[in-house]
Amino acid sequence: MAKPNYSFEKRQRELAKQKKKDEKDAKKRAEREAAKADAAPADAPQSGDIE
Repeated sequence: MAKPNYSFEKRQRELAKQKKKDEKDAKKRAEREAAKADAAPADAPQSGDIE
C-alpha cells in the first residue's frame, strides 16, 4: 500500500483556503465599489437640477 503524501494534502488545503479568502476579498471589494458608485452620483449635483 502506498504511503500518504501529507505534504501534498497540506498544500491542497492551503491553496483551497487561499482561494476562498481571495474570493471573499473580491466580493467585499465589489460591494464597496458598488456602494461607492451608488453614493457618488447622490453627492455630485446633477446637470439637470440647475435651472
